Amino acid sequence: MPPFVAYAAVILDVRLDMTLDYGITKEQSPLLFRGSRVEVSIRGRSEKGYVLEIKSQSAFQAVKPIQTILSDGPLVPGELFDLAIWIARYYCANLSDIFRLILPPGIRKGMADKEQLFVSRAKTREETIKFCQENRSKKHAQINVLDGILKVTKGILLTKLLEECKATRGTVNALVKAGWLTVESVKIDRSPLVDEDYFMTKPKTLNEEQSVALQKIVNSLQNNHFETHLIYGVTGSGKTEVYLQAIEETLRLDKGIIMLVPEIALTGQTIERFRCRFKEKIAILHYRLSQGERNDEWHHIRSGKAKIVIGARSAIFSPVMNLGLIIIDEEHEQSYKQNDVAPCYQARDVAVMRGKLNQATVLLGSATPSLDSYYNALKGKYHLSVLNNRADTACLPEVTVVDMKKEMEKNKGSTNFSDVLLNGIQKRLERGEQTILFLNRRGYHTNMICQECHKPVKCHQCDLAMTFHLHENCLSCHLCGFQLVPPPRNCPNCKGQHPLKFRGAGTEQIERALHAIFPEVRTLRMDADTTKHKGSHQNMLRQFGTGKADILIGTQMIAKGLHFSEVTLVGVLNGDSGLNIPDFRAAETTFQLITQVAGRSGRGITKGEVIIQTFLPENSTIQYAARQNYPEFYQEEIEIRKIFSYPPFSRIAKFVFSGKDEKKVLNASQAAREMLIQTLPSYFEFLPVVPCGYAKIKEHFRFQFMLKSPSLVLLNRAFYDLKKNLTCLRSINVSIDVDPSSTFF
Repeated sequence: MPPFVAYAAVILDVRLDMTLDYGITKEQSPLLFRGSRVEVSIRGRSEKGYVLEIKSQSAFQAVKPIQTILSDGPLVPGELFDLAIWIARYYCANLSDIFRLILPPGIRKGMADKEQLFVSRAKTREETIKFCQENRSKKHAQINVLDGILKVTKGILLTKLLEECKATRGTVNALVKAGWLTVESVKIDRSPLVDEDYFMTKPKTLNEEQSVALQKIVNSLQNNHFETHLIYGVTGSGKTEVYLQAIEETLRLDKGIIMLVPEIALTGQTIERFRCRFKEKIAILHYRLSQGERNDEWHHIRSGKAKIVIGARSAIFSPVMNLGLIIIDEEHEQSYKQNDVAPCYQARDVAVMRGKLNQATVLLGSATPSLDSYYNALKGKYHLSVLNNRADTACLPEVTVVDMKKEMEKNKGSTNFSDVLLNGIQKRLERGEQTILFLNRRGYHTNMICQECHKPVKCHQCDLAMTFHLHENCLSCHLCGFQLVPPPRNCPNCKGQHPLKFRGAGTEQIERALHAIFPEVRTLRMDADTTKHKGSHQNMLRQFGTGKADILIGTQMIAKGLHFSEVTLVGVLNGDSGLNIPDFRAAETTFQLITQVAGRSGRGITKGEVIIQTFLPENSTIQYAARQNYPEFYQEEIEIRKIFSYPPFSRIAKFVFSGKDEKKVLNASQAAREMLIQTLPSYFEFLPVVPCGYAKIKEHFRFQFMLKSPSLVLLNRAFYDLKKNLTCLRSINVSIDVDPSSTFF
């Protein structure tokens, strides 16, 4: 075995909580760097990983050599490597899980470029035309192909040529052999953005508030100094125009930009605005892209070909060259937090840390900032800019709060629509204006109840009430996807003979009811059921934006960021539903949702109207949202947080335990809590073990407990020791969520 000149600490793709040392030969030494992708041997099999550190000595005696160097230079840039280490420490996660976020699957697997055959003329146009004229009556198939080639200037893909000319590969081969055509392999760009001509727009004139906000950002960019800015602006106040002009300055300084949006539905409108303003190539990243598309977009970003990146939360890990500006639009959104798999990171906070590592400017924007961000701004940690007025001539909509208890008394039963809302919709239909109806519940009925035992039909795998979907005529579990087709006629619990009764309304029922009330109405429904297919978000929003529907019905995916100038009425059908969740963020989330969806109204020249239907009309959160009064809501909510020592006055971590044996899971969670109490200092406050909000998912029982502390610095080591030393956890799934978005589910 050749002598080793150095040693590499390698993080493997397999989930290990430690690095392994491998030897570096003299020949390998100049080719290896921190962040290089390598292949090594472990337990008789080959595994891939990344070089975390190169060192002169190893603490181990029997060290194997690195088998293969898979990347030309560091595959993970230095600042992204530092960011990965910070995420691992702060969120108590394995580095191997973090690298799965940073590098798309195609990059990790070494996916090849997509290539296709390209056909072009081998002789001049005049020679080809003459040959066609002389042989048109003899060689019909070949002349047909040459006629197709003559229609294009430079050439055509072989697949397209064969399709358009209805020809065979043999005919093309014969023309190649005769010297009339050439066929070569070319690389195909799998970018999801289609090359289209856009009408280029010019920067708008900013009002005084916008100008002040922009100047603060420009100063940070020009000074190459890390700073975080929070733009708190009412809905429609022109935050996007400030973003665009900040990006313009960033490009002038030859720096890169990452723009995060919370929903895939928003990427279409954002991309359109950006492509109308900037000629630079834009890359997009979100989970609906294919592996090939993500692979090519990553290479465009890494090479510097694309300087602007737009995407959902994982786009924060884009390998942007000379990163200068990070924008988090709708920074309050919970979709920036990854909850389901490790690492449970918050993209907004990761963005701030990445900005610090890159000495870049971070820009957070929202009409309803998270309490944490607004608190940081008031304390001077962030630079605060306030936009109090809507841009251009638009003004805030008029808001009406409807007491649904009185509506039920008037109608002598439950109803989905108040008279005020129906009258408002009727007026918009007569004027040719548009309406948005918001209900954060998909399906037709929310559950099916037995009239004898009064229990809902539940999913046997998740212990969750199943939702009725009329189109599929099924009961569906929204956690695991299990379906009952058709729905049962009698109660599966008590076997009673009375027919089951439907309860609750979802977006599907709302759409059907509207067609019954207004037979000629044109509707679009936007929820998880209607947006399953690739491109469905953009197609629906394009249809609505071009006036092909009168009413857009949807869940929270329509509640923020969308701009439709013809929408003059927004109806919030069940404004208080989120207040019933036992979570300290329930009021904040409800206020944000109502305020955001209300902000979709009156963004054009016509004044808008918002109607909020609620059973709690006097609730302070509903009232603050109706007035779009964020400062007063913040003052009330921050005092409550302070009393109970919730964020931003403390940090929270949630431990979740799951397994098929309910008693074992409960005992393991209690044992883990006791061990952490003994391990961590006394300033850590432990809450009791309780069942999770979703107490059972896919036949796995779930328990949780939380801890609060001014700092979570010691938690990483304690969590590592817990998994290593507590034997009862070896048959239990255990996860940790630092700064959870929900303390209930």
